[in-house]
Amino acid sequence: MIFDGHSDLLYDVTRRRLTGETRVLERRHLDRLRRGGIEGLVLALWYGRGQGQTFWEGVPGAQSPARRLEIMLSCAQAELAECPWLSVVRTAEEAEAARAEGNLYAFLSIEGLEGLEQPEELDRLASLGLRMGMLTWNERNRFAAGAAQESGSGLTALGRQALRRMEERGMLLDVSHLNDGGFWEVMRLSGSPVIASHSNCRRLCDVPRNLTDEQLRAIRDSGGIVGLNAYNKFVHQDPTRQTAETLALHAAHMAEVMGVEHVACGFDFCEFMGSPGNEAVRGLEDCGRAMAFLDCLERLGMSPAERERIARGNFLRILGKGEK
Repeated sequence: MIFDGHSDLLYDVTRRRLTGETRVLERRHLDRLRRGGIEGLVLALWYGRGQGQTFWEGVPGAQSPARRLEIMLSCAQAELAECPWLSVVRTAEEAEAARAEGNLYAFLSIEGLEGLEQPEELDRLASLGLRMGMLTWNERNRFAAGAAQESGSGLTALGRQALRRMEERGMLLDVSHLNDGGFWEVMRLSGSPVIASHSNCRRLCDVPRNLTDEQLRAIRDSGGIVGLNAYNKFVHQDPTRQTAETLALHAAHMAEVMGVEHVACGFDFCEFMGSPGNEAVRGLEDCGRAMAFLDCLERLGMSPAERERIARGNFLRILGKGEK
């Protein structure tokens, strides 16, 4: 079974509920999740508008990121109330209990703090059950600069305060979308395990969203983990090499650099977004094919114990450490 450490399914939930649909996860996604062996996942609140047109363009008041966050929270809460088969959990023990009962389980996270004004606003998100958070998506905001910005700038004063606030409230800091300057400042300041929920190896695919070997070792030294991302352009720059097998090579490289106990899954499947540019690698086109990735790891010679760690054990261990 697989724990997927980064999923944007709440994006699909929000856009469909705003048109009147209900039970979106059950009707449109549950079969694929089960077919792919997904026992649990991190559901991220990503309410940015991205680089192009999104459903937010037609939503009244959605020019405000704070308003988009409130809309997504409201839609998520209504949707999750309709999912008796899905347990929203805060601890690794709750996740294991849900699994024992035959339920899927979900942790909650926030993908960037755009729209928040002060670090104290994180208290409310933590009280709603969010266990992970990113200071920024790819943009620059009041807290930090994302991976699409120049690499030298780090966190703002508010960003440093937010980092401390997250640690106090038991929220794990996710650096997947930070630029390099912000990454290194987090590593200098953080006293908790740091995660990169959906990033790959820059050595194998040289894009800003991937991590250098030095960054991988820094996450290892914090006690954290890195989740492998199936998005094709983060796996290889040659389209002919954008495959599940190549993603498995990223896993092997991470295991060599960090140790297998720091490698996890954060597939970031986005096929439901519909528009071109959201494609995963061949062989892992959506969550229904996730088990094929474990087959690739087996063909590389990884043992059953190593595959289990990458598939689920490592991420759940880290979420257990972050409990308050």
